[in-house]
Amino acid sequence: MSFAIIRSGGKQFQVEKGATIRVPSLKSEVGGSVELEVLVAGEEKETRVGNPLVEDAKVTATVVDHGRAPKIVVFKKKRRKHYKRTKGHRQGYTTLKIESIG
Repeated sequence: MSFAIIRSGGKQFQVEKGATIRVPSLKSEVGGSVELEVLVAGEEKETRVGNPLVEDAKVTATVVDHGRAPKIVVFKKKRRKHYKRTKGHRQGYTTLKIESIG
């Protein structure tokens, strides 16, 4: 198969064999293998769409590392009310290398 659309952490990603992607944090060790849900599997001439998943397709990936994205500043303000709040957030992620689609 040429490509697949997978679901991980409530988000969807289009992947190909050999690609590296960042998904929301997974509880897997570095170097471990992960199987992901396939929503759409496509080849050059044929595309299979799942309902909601494609039955016999699976994507296997290897965990490369875990990390945290850059900080996002969350700032709230109400004018003329003497109200200001500043918070920060760093989203965790897991980097995956796609080993096989099939």
